[in-house]
Formats: sequence, C-alpha cells, structure tokens
Amino acid sequence: MFVVQSPEVAVLLCFVTMLCWGSWANTQKLASKEWRFQLFYWDYSIGVLLLSLLFAFTLGSMGSEGRTFLEDLGQASAVSIGWAFLGGVIFNLANILLVAAIDIAGLAVAFPIGIGIALVEGVAVNYINNPAGVDGVMLSLGVAGIVAAIVINAIAYRRLPAQGERTVGKGIAISIIAGVLMGLFYMFVVWSMPEKKDGVLVDAGRMYPYAAVAVFSAGLLASSFIWNSIVMRTPFVGEPVPFGDYFGKGNARLHLIGMLGGMIWNVGMSLNILASERANPSVSYGLGQGATLIAACWGVFVWKEFKAAPAGTGKLLAAMFVSYLAGLALIIWARLGAA
Repeated sequence: MFVVQSPEVAVLLCFVTMLCWGSWANTQKLASKEWRFQLFYWDYSIGVLLLSLLFAFTLGSMGSEGRTFLEDLGQASAVSIGWAFLGGVIFNLANILLVAAIDIAGLAVAFPIGIGIALVEGVAVNYINNPAGVDGVMLSLGVAGIVAAIVINAIAYRRLPAQGERTVGKGIAISIIAGVLMGLFYMFVVWSMPEKKDGVLVDAGRMYPYAAVAVFSAGLLASSFIWNSIVMRTPFVGEPVPFGDYFGKGNARLHLIGMLGGMIWNVGMSLNILASERANPSVSYGLGQGATLIAACWGVFVWKEFKAAPAGTGKLLAAMFVSYLAGLALIIWARLGAA
C-alpha cells in the first residue's frame, strides 16, 4: 500500500485535505437550488463510500508496504472495526447538522463557526491522546489564532441586514452543535489504527488507513438511514421531505453532484488519515480543518454571501483571513519546528 514517508509530504497532503474539505460544500450549494439538502445527502453518503473503496483497491492494495486492503480488513479486530465505524456515525450526525446550518445560514457563516469549534476541540483531544513530535506552545498559539478568526467572523455576520429565518440564530446554534460533535470523530478513527507503544509498533488487529477509512465510510452511510431519515421527517426549516422525492425529483445530474461532493470530501479524509502518522493526528486534523478558510473564501468571493453587508465589513473579513492564516502557520510550525 502507498504510505507517507516524510513530515513535509504529510503537511502537503494536509493542504490538499484543506482544499477538499473546504470545497465539497459547494456541491450542496449547487444542488440546493433544485432540491432539499436531505436528498442531496443520500448521494453525498454514497460518494464517500465509493471513494473509500476506490482508494482501498488501488493505493491500498499495491506495493510492498504493510498489508493489502483485504488482508488488513480480514485480520482487524471487532474493537478496531467498532471504533472506525463509530467515528463514521458521529461524523455523520455532525455533518448533517453542518449541511443543515449551511442551508440556513450560508457557507461563510456555518463553516467558520462549526468547523472552527471542531478544529479547536479536535486538535486538543488528539494532542492529549498523542503529543509526540509536536510543540504544544506553538500548537496552542495556532489554535488561538483560529479562535480569533471565528470571533471576527461572528462579528462580521452580525452586521448583515435582517433576512428572516437566516438571522434568528438557528443556523448559528446548529453550527455550534455540529462543531462540538465534529471535533470528536477523528479520534475514534485514529484509535482503530496502529500505534507505537514504548517504540514498538502495535498493529495486530488494528487497521491501516485504507481499511480504517472504508469502515468509517460504511458507518457514515449506514447511519444516514437514522440521522438523515430523522431530518427528513422533522426538518429544521420547511416542510417534511418525502423519501419518494429522491427518485421522483432527482435526475442524473443532481445525483452525480451529490456523489461528487462525497468523493471530494473523502479524498481529503483519506489523505489526511494517511498523513496523520508522520504529521501527528493533532496537526493533520488541525491543518485539514483549515478548510474553514477555503469555505469562507467560497462564501465571500463566489457566493457573495456578504454583498449586503455595510461598509467596513470587508476589513473584518480581511482580519479574519489574516488571523486564520497566522493560526495555520503556527500549527504547521508546531510540527515541522519540532521535527
């Protein structure tokens, strides 16, 4: 299987993750013009699983390093499979809430709040779980920069004129809940993978990245029948969504858009998990969740979500971007500077 050999390559892959995680939601924005996000989400979930299987039977089944995907999955313990599957279930609930928040509050608002909270929490729990090779002070300063960017974004959002349901705080509240849940899922996937104890690699019964991501993806799709079904029956905004609409109102283009969104997201997830051994899980997760910056750029410059904001809002948004970039730079230094 393909493995990452150096911290520098690992950091580069984390930047690809950032682009993927910050861009996939554009597919939801495109699809939402024609049908509800709950219908989009079925195709998104399918796309996530398809991409994991594509990587598993290509990159995860070639070369002389480690085990092939099927060998790895066959020797995995029930505990390891359970951790990765649980990670998919938790992520899926968080992500459905995030997609709902994007639908209500917009990309430039929901992503910085939800993913910003997830970044802070996720970096903290993964660092506590495995602090090896990371400068804790630099990491903390980087997280502080991200928190400052979140606060600035919230201030900028408050300057927007009233737009009915978009200003009642529902979208922000859902983003916060999504962020708290999102900060936990990565840790469970990491627990399913090999680890070093006293310098010795413990991998018996554990799964390497490709199998871990495939099981995670299966957990995501399976739990959609619970989480997504609930929000179809009792949506946050609007009328209930009949399941028959998935077949009755969908077309090939809409289904492909949703699957593309899931595949884009899972390219980021797969590369991030691959990078986590060399970059350290706290750093790889933190850099990946720099996706907030990418999503904010899409929301501000492409979707024009702040076009109705009063004069001076642009300076706040610029300050948000600067603060976020500074935070990301410090997170990178926390790993490479300690290497």
